[in-house]
Amino acid sequence: MRLGAVLLALLLATAGMAQTFGVAARIDPGQSRIADEGAGARIELSLSQGVPYRVFTLDAPRRLVVDFQEVDWTGLRPEALLAPGRVSAVQFGTYVPGWSRLVAELAEPLAVTRAGIAIDPAGGTARLTIALAPVTAEAFAAAAGAPHDPRWDLPPPETLEPRAARQPGDPLRVVIDPGHGGIDPGAEAAGIDEKTLMLNFARELREVLVRSGGFDVVLTRDDDYFVSLERRIAIAHEAGADVFLSLHADSLSEGLAHGATVHVLSGEASDVASEKLAERHDRDDLLAGVDLSGADDEVTSVLLDLARQETQPRTQAMAEALVQGMAEMGGPMNRRPLRAAGFSVLKAADIPSVLIEIGFLTSPRDLKNLKTPEWRARMAQGIRNGLVRWRDSDAALRPLVRQ
Repeated sequence: MRLGAVLLALLLATAGMAQTFGVAARIDPGQSRIADEGAGARIELSLSQGVPYRVFTLDAPRRLVVDFQEVDWTGLRPEALLAPGRVSAVQFGTYVPGWSRLVAELAEPLAVTRAGIAIDPAGGTARLTIALAPVTAEAFAAAAGAPHDPRWDLPPPETLEPRAARQPGDPLRVVIDPGHGGIDPGAEAAGIDEKTLMLNFARELREVLVRSGGFDVVLTRDDDYFVSLERRIAIAHEAGADVFLSLHADSLSEGLAHGATVHVLSGEASDVASEKLAERHDRDDLLAGVDLSGADDEVTSVLLDLARQETQPRTQAMAEALVQGMAEMGGPMNRRPLRAAGFSVLKAADIPSVLIEIGFLTSPRDLKNLKTPEWRARMAQGIRNGLVRWRDSDAALRPLVRQ
């Protein structure tokens, strides 16, 4: 039996054991570690109880992924868990509701030679051990890949009925995308993480839009769990979105990042800061085992480009209206507030989509603003005002657009 099949069998073998527990297993930080061992490496995780799990590897870049149902990581810090060596970095957290994920970045090709969970019969605690040994790059690449499992996979493609054209007076359907979530905290500063800030701001913005009337609002996530870039776009399509707003508060070096910015999709980044942000955001989706940077084949790319011929000018107009709306509410805005880069989350060809960095955690001024409810309320109102201005202008221009 191939190793991958054995590891999947481990998930099934432990399922019955875990069904007797109604809460997540808790990690014991003091008894858990990742370190080099001999020519390979060893992962040891001490848990309060046994849980179903699966282990697999991904290539380009090389990663080891462990999924659990499910683990409470409270008290565990990456720097305390990991002694950097052949495993160079580690992240962990909620993946999808009810499931947790640990992703270990590998500095060299390593294969799983042994994986097992031992249960203490007296106390019921569990210890998961994974042993890794060196293999060739070719062997690693050949064995890598996420197993197919309906609990994680996207549903198969469906043929969707064409959306009816919006009529005058119809609510504007806005999909708000709070960046990051779950295993992916985003930027962090002074004990604050981007994923929490953006979820709170998304809820506040939803409240402002709904209360003002004329808007239907859908969030891509309404709690602290991971949503892949691919899934965020799928949610927008499923919701029949008229516009898509991805919210972020990232971190970049001083001199590059102060004040709010609005990004639109472009094959070429408008500046170094935008290029770095796009790289950071797309790299985060490697946690899901998905890299969208080369997802389009040649024919698909041509069709998408044709669709964007209509969407792109509408997106540009919306971005300009949002910049104006936030500036009128006091900002502060970046000195170059309108920018462009190849953000994968903006690749819905038929939906005007923008990414809003409402501030940067590396700017003391922005960080203070982001923590201030009154400032966030003004920014939410500015975004609302921008959407209203764009909606009215777009409705007036729609009869002139080539159908």
